[in-house]
Amino acid sequence: MSTQRLSSKDSRPIPDPDDFTRFYWEGAAQGHLLVQNCRACHRLQYPPDVVCVHCQSADVEPVEVSGRGTLFSFARVERLFHSGFANSLPYVIALVELEEQAGLRLLTNIVDAAGVSLEVGMPVEVVFEDRGEVTVPQFRPAGVPA
Repeated sequence: MSTQRLSSKDSRPIPDPDDFTRFYWEGAAQGHLLVQNCRACHRLQYPPDVVCVHCQSADVEPVEVSGRGTLFSFARVERLFHSGFANSLPYVIALVELEEQAGLRLLTNIVDAAGVSLEVGMPVEVVFEDRGEVTVPQFRPAGVPA
C-alpha cells in the first residue's frame, strides 16, 4: 500500500464522518485503508454498516486491507455536476475491487493517471488525499511513480 499523500486545496465536498464510518476516515488519516470484517461469517464489507450485509450479524470490526486491487469499472467525468469540482475536471470515478475478497468494491476516484490508458482489470493501489479536515482514500494505477 502506498502512503503517498496527495495535497488538495480545492472546494470539493468532503465526507461527514458519523459513528459508523469514523473508523474508516480516522484510518485514512493515518494512511491505512480499513473496511469492516464480520466476526460471524468472516466476510469483509464496504461501505461500513451497522450489521454484516452478508449474514446480518452485528459483530463487525474494522480491519486493515492491503490497498491493492483491480479496476472493476470506471467513468471519465467531463461535465460539471457540482461547483466544487470545477477545478478538477476531467476526473475519473471508479469501482475498485480489493484483492482480499471477490466482490469487495469501493467507489473512489482514480488519480495520477494522466497519459495512462485505463482498462478494466488493471491493477491499482491506494493513495491518500488530504482534503481539508478529512483524508480521502483514492486509487492510482499500480506502479505509477510518486
